[in-house]
Amino acid sequence: MRLTSVTFLLLSLCTFTSSRAAENYPVSPVPFTSVRLTGGFWLQKQETNRVVTVPFALKQCEESGRLKNFQLAAEVMHRRANGEPHFQIKPPTIFPFDDTDVYKAIEGASYVLSMKRDEALERKLDEWIAIVAAAQEPDGYLYTFRTMHPDSPGHPWIGQQRWEQDPFLSHELYNAGHLYEAGVAHFQATGKRTLLDVCLKNAELLWHDFGDDRPIVAPGHQIVEMGLVKLYSVSHDKRYLTLAQKFLDARGPRGPQYNQRHKRVVDQDEAVGHAVRANYMYSGMADVAALTGDERYVTAIQRIWQNVVEKKLYLTGGVGALEHGEAYGGDYDLPDDGYNETCAAVALMMWNHRMFLLSGDAKYMDVFERTAYNGFLSGVSTSGDCFFYPNPLAYDGKKKNNHGFAGRAPWFGCACCPPNLMRTLASLTGYFYAVRDTSLFINLYGDNEADVNIGGTAVKLSQSTDYPWDGAIKIKVTPAKPTKFTARVRIPEWAQGQPLPSDLYAYEKSATPASWSVAVNGEVLSKPDIENGYVSIKREWSGSDSIELKFAMPVQRVRGNDFLFGSHERVAFERGPIVYCFERDEDAKTLGRLTVTDSAKIAARFDEKLLGGVTALDISGAEFSADSKHRRQEQDVVAIPYFAWNNRGLKPMTVWVRSVPLPPDTAAD
Repeated sequence: MRLTSVTFLLLSLCTFTSSRAAENYPVSPVPFTSVRLTGGFWLQKQETNRVVTVPFALKQCEESGRLKNFQLAAEVMHRRANGEPHFQIKPPTIFPFDDTDVYKAIEGASYVLSMKRDEALERKLDEWIAIVAAAQEPDGYLYTFRTMHPDSPGHPWIGQQRWEQDPFLSHELYNAGHLYEAGVAHFQATGKRTLLDVCLKNAELLWHDFGDDRPIVAPGHQIVEMGLVKLYSVSHDKRYLTLAQKFLDARGPRGPQYNQRHKRVVDQDEAVGHAVRANYMYSGMADVAALTGDERYVTAIQRIWQNVVEKKLYLTGGVGALEHGEAYGGDYDLPDDGYNETCAAVALMMWNHRMFLLSGDAKYMDVFERTAYNGFLSGVSTSGDCFFYPNPLAYDGKKKNNHGFAGRAPWFGCACCPPNLMRTLASLTGYFYAVRDTSLFINLYGDNEADVNIGGTAVKLSQSTDYPWDGAIKIKVTPAKPTKFTARVRIPEWAQGQPLPSDLYAYEKSATPASWSVAVNGEVLSKPDIENGYVSIKREWSGSDSIELKFAMPVQRVRGNDFLFGSHERVAFERGPIVYCFERDEDAKTLGRLTVTDSAKIAARFDEKLLGGVTALDISGAEFSADSKHRRQEQDVVAIPYFAWNNRGLKPMTVWVRSVPLPPDTAAD
């Protein structure tokens, strides 16, 4: 069985946006399977993901014992059923959520199969899924740490009874959520029900234990809500949607902020606690709001989004400043060495895409783009096989801040981030386009070809561009027949003269102003209006039409809001959607003495041999305080894209540098 057009639509929403009935999310993304990268930046990243990261992650799941956990759970059940009633095995891996690394790897590999058939990969997934299915208990329960060691808790986080510790750290429902996402992805990629049936059996257990008027727990780590909505999308069983909402509404009114149980979800108004949990919850709230029409959820996540974008978002699009609790900090609490977990960036992208689907407003895709090119992509090396868990904006070149590693690591004891990256990159094209009635939203830029249905007419799209290194973009529009529709072309915030849809950061007024133009069939539109971040082009389109965008990409000097204490007298640099950083061979104190004043000259230069091919910034006239008296010494320096740092060995790194020289006899920052 292969995918129907309806299934393709559902599959696109499984690209971290849960599927819906036609009357719900007002905007529908074009399925990632209908958008093919043909060259350029994102194709390079996606191919590295397909060829290197996916097989690497599968191998790591096998070698680290994560897949073995399922085999051991099945062995325990088999031996106890055959005369060894007290046989059990102490779980050999570290965390009760290790099961989810297997699920996310299956999900990412399924997305790869959706884009390109691979018989060997499909056979491997078949083998893995048989192993997972064998570990499921007869009533549907699937949680290897308990099944391996059923007579007493096999880990301090696990309760004596099922679910009793889930509001805290057992992660039973968290595991179920990732299982559901993997099962739907595999079903839609292959048509096989092997993993989907495991999911449905497990969901039946959840309904048995929590459905109707039975007591319910507030999941300690959110994601089961999104997973249940995905099951609803393919099964149309409304019980799963009901359960998703029940799990959300079980939170509050008094509990720990750490996992957002301090208030009812509809009463929350700022981002607090563990950033991944928070962003998954906000995503789940968007799903349930879209499917049920509960405007209270929409109002709440709009308030929380404003709080993040105005006060808690790093320039790189990272969130979760605090290492302790992997959490959001207070307002404007954004230290350079902030934590910024890669999974939090993935979850932020998921949440922002959903906010766009609810509203059709480009500001959410502006945040998505900033995170995608910077705080998300920094999580994986250019080689595709080394990873960052945290993504700070400054590093001393020595600290073992990456879960015990100094610099990028090939895997982690807590390995949630690598497979999260893998599944996101594999399905990234699902974010490029969207449709609402007879409107086409063009959200992201990169070489691609797409097949879109607009108002019942098939339309082929083709983008040609060197974005993000160049701001020239040509989009050919070829409908099957002449047809009227509105093309809504996103004009990024950075092209309109500000980094974000808030005053958290600003470009220096003395900098070269951004400029842009939109042309149709070579004719430049005169003073086009921007509405909700888009220029709207309403016309009858035929097979020879094209849209041309030109975004000027001057290097911009960025200043932080006055409330951001750490950015006082400092400056950062952007060009287009790319944030830059500085790496130096000297020690971190020396890098802290780097000053780039307004008089420094900056030139952008594409170097195909540097870090896989990037545009670097050559800065002449930068200054270092050469000694303890801070006598200034002029030097030329090079800034590289932030996402590419620590691919050339351990070096100190910083995004923010001084804009005013240190006075004599003053310690460097």
